[in-house]
Amino acid sequence: MNALNMLAHLKNRLRAILGREDGGSIIELAIVFPILLILFVGTAELGRLFYTYTTLAKATKVGARYLSTSRNSVNGTATQITDAKNEARNLVVCGIKNSCTNQPPIVPGLTTANVKICDNFSVPCVPALAGGPIKYFKVEITNYTYAPGAWNLATMTGLATSTFYFPLVPGTEIRYMP
Repeated sequence: MNALNMLAHLKNRLRAILGREDGGSIIELAIVFPILLILFVGTAELGRLFYTYTTLAKATKVGARYLSTSRNSVNGTATQITDAKNEARNLVVCGIKNSCTNQPPIVPGLTTANVKICDNFSVPCVPALAGGPIKYFKVEITNYTYAPGAWNLATMTGLATSTFYFPLVPGTEIRYMP
């Protein structure tokens, strides 16, 4: 009888050892965690891209509004017009009218060379703004290179560039308010 009890006891112990699921949740975490991490970091990078675009779009609006309310931008001398446009460029890049040499840009990599200002009476735009007695200003950011953050899909896939990053070209067209 002792042998049968020992065999039954051994059978129960083996069943308990083989039936344990203590490490199952760790294995599930190891499988799901990389996917969740990619989703989280990708969402953060996409949010940063949208943040950069909206910041640039708001900056072009500030520059266009400045030009639309500045009398020197339309009725001034050639030097005053140039100064008004340079002040608008500085507003777009660093948020102040004066020189941006001591101020950081609103987004990394933005310079005054990226800010294009055109109008319908002296500097033609492509595509052209409507002509006539009403004066318009268009301020846009061109050739701005968005710098991907820590997570870059191009480097993860081994490609030189990634099609997920597109050129950011925000612009604002506004009517001159005399």
